[in-house]
Amino acid sequence: MKLILAASILIPGALAQNDFEEGHKKFESLCAPCHGADGTGGQRGPSIVDARRIRLRGEAELRELIVKGVPASGMPGFALPGPDLDRLTRFVRGLLAPASSHPVPGDIADGEAFFTGEGKCVSCHMVNGKGGSVGPDLTDLGNRRKLREIEQAIDSPGAWIAPGYGAVSATLRDGRTLRGLARNQSNFDLQLQTLDGRLHLLGRKDLTSVTRDTASLMPPLKITDTRRANLLAFLTRLPRPDALSKLAPPPESAAGVSWADIANPKPGEWPSYDGNLTGNRHSALNAITRNNVQQLGVRWMYSIPNARLQTTPIVAGGVMYITHGNDVHAVDAASGRLVWRWNRPKSPGLVGDPIRGFSRGLALLGDRVLFQTDNGHLVALHRLSGSLLWEVDMVGDVPLRNHYGATSAPLIVNDLVVAGIAGGDGGLRGFLDAYKPETGERVWRFETLPRRGEPGSETWQGKALEVGCGSTWLTGTYDPSLDLLYWTTGNPCPDYNGDERKGDNLYTSSILALKPKTGKLVWYYQVTPHDLHDFDAQQVPMLVDTTYRGTPRKLLVQASRNGFFYVLDRTDGKLLSATPYLEKLTWATGIGPDGRPKRVPGATPSLEGSKACPSPEGGNNWMSNSFDKATGLFYLVALEKCSIYVKSAEWLIPGEQFYGGGARNIPGEPGRKYLRAIELETGKVAWSRSMEGPATSWGGVVSTAGGLVFHCDDSGAFAAADSRTGETLWYFHTNQSWRTSPMTFASGGKQYVAVAAGASVLVFGLP
Repeated sequence: MKLILAASILIPGALAQNDFEEGHKKFESLCAPCHGADGTGGQRGPSIVDARRIRLRGEAELRELIVKGVPASGMPGFALPGPDLDRLTRFVRGLLAPASSHPVPGDIADGEAFFTGEGKCVSCHMVNGKGGSVGPDLTDLGNRRKLREIEQAIDSPGAWIAPGYGAVSATLRDGRTLRGLARNQSNFDLQLQTLDGRLHLLGRKDLTSVTRDTASLMPPLKITDTRRANLLAFLTRLPRPDALSKLAPPPESAAGVSWADIANPKPGEWPSYDGNLTGNRHSALNAITRNNVQQLGVRWMYSIPNARLQTTPIVAGGVMYITHGNDVHAVDAASGRLVWRWNRPKSPGLVGDPIRGFSRGLALLGDRVLFQTDNGHLVALHRLSGSLLWEVDMVGDVPLRNHYGATSAPLIVNDLVVAGIAGGDGGLRGFLDAYKPETGERVWRFETLPRRGEPGSETWQGKALEVGCGSTWLTGTYDPSLDLLYWTTGNPCPDYNGDERKGDNLYTSSILALKPKTGKLVWYYQVTPHDLHDFDAQQVPMLVDTTYRGTPRKLLVQASRNGFFYVLDRTDGKLLSATPYLEKLTWATGIGPDGRPKRVPGATPSLEGSKACPSPEGGNNWMSNSFDKATGLFYLVALEKCSIYVKSAEWLIPGEQFYGGGARNIPGEPGRKYLRAIELETGKVAWSRSMEGPATSWGGVVSTAGGLVFHCDDSGAFAAADSRTGETLWYFHTNQSWRTSPMTFASGGKQYVAVAAGASVLVFGLP
């Protein structure tokens, strides 16, 4: 009777009872032998109620399908009289329609009150980021489920259990027994979520037996017909933006990633974009050494179809998190098995860099996975399920809204999420934001371009200030001992023409030191004042504590895009040294005692074109670098390349990039990539190894205590070099053009090295 009631409610146009019964009879006689009496599949045919390609058909398309059939798959057509065809079509439509298309009448408020109160549903289930994390997220329930399925879940929870939420008991080889939800299970592994919020990633070697429970963890609801109808009225109207709005965010589990885990990572974990808050991609892991690196091989790979990955994976609690565009993938770090995925389509109407939808990584804090979308939204997902907890539009309703995007991983600083903005060649106004991780509420904003009349605006003479760019598109660093946040900024706009922005153009192409609680500027160092070569200062501001020239120092070091290697005192921003790390550096002869470049006349963009080195790609870019205190060497992939710089008088056109000129390659002077080591003490290049390749890749490095520098070779190979000499010790051809930097982690007592190559994340380890 309940199936009949459900179908009668869902049928468009509310068929009369006799029409419904006639349609039902036709279905039983013609369709049920293959597709089952309830349309969920039979011995000779698939489910039609769960097939998306069927659900999305309109009534006319469904009529045509019934009449013509699908001969290629063995489904015959049925030449029914018009009235019979109408009844059958509308009956089938009733089976297919989601609950939200015809919600059940009832007291919605009472249904929600029961859900959050007496029924205790909210203790397990989440709606709009509020509630529990044990059961399935019900936020979009009305669009995902049919009424009969929702009714069945209420009346007989064990009759149909959502994939990934079946209860099992697992006996481990160490004698323990774990009971929880089998999020994924195969003959080779089990991803078990226990009710305390812990995810146990178990391989066959860890298990002696796994028993699937026949009963659901959710007990049947013993409620009156009226209360049942009210609960259905609430559930069938989901999604509803205001549902559960009065509830607090879900409590944090003890198994999440704490601030202490980020500030002092557990051995073998890589819980943030650079693995640590200093931005130094040097790892203390030493199981892979100069002596055994030749034994490295691929242990697993995870592929995302049609992707061109720029992500650096992060690893915490045995889970690796990978981003691409508006996608987040959580996978078992030991095996590569998918745990969950969250995704949405590319945002329409974007301009410039944001349209490419690159995502370089994410951040973790507590039970939250935090990342940015292509259109500049900051999103928080639950680490166990990928359920959406909250989302904020960082940009809002501003001029040139579709020029703004986001590409970088946010940075966790104490109890704040700090995130920048991308699109810095499109006439935007750069800023850096901090948000509360629990709610997404913005705490502060630092604007990289001053407003007219504010301090710093005098460094912009002309009309460019309102559209002067200064984006913040790469992740910064943080020093807990000084409580200072360091972030870098991009170029001013227009890139190659400074006629309407005379002056230094603060705070573009700069390194900023901010108070993380307030966003207040403490000091800044402008790496390239009045930048005319697109020399963003957006290279990671690495923090190093060491004895420098005989004095213990807290340093900030950067191999900047403009070709100079900078060493600053990070307590006050004082320049300690700046030395060239390129052989081809012609735009300036050096950096003066005042910290300003000594520019070369004639090396600035001109109407007829002027040659200068390096090219706009820079000697270094966003590719990651590392520093090994044991060797005293700073490692990077450097590009030796020059360009012809041209300026033009073109002004900003909405929907187009705002370069004010351009740069072109020089015939007969191809660029070349080098793996280089710079002596921190002197700024001199200690060794340099040339790479064969087109010099168009964007791969970085990670160094380890095993005496190795893993790097992305311009040829497409992934390689390991001796950190003291640069000698190549191992390589693996991927045949990809690099767009990312490697990392290293440990799982099950073994060290692994991971890198994103093309559409896949490759994980290497010893036998």
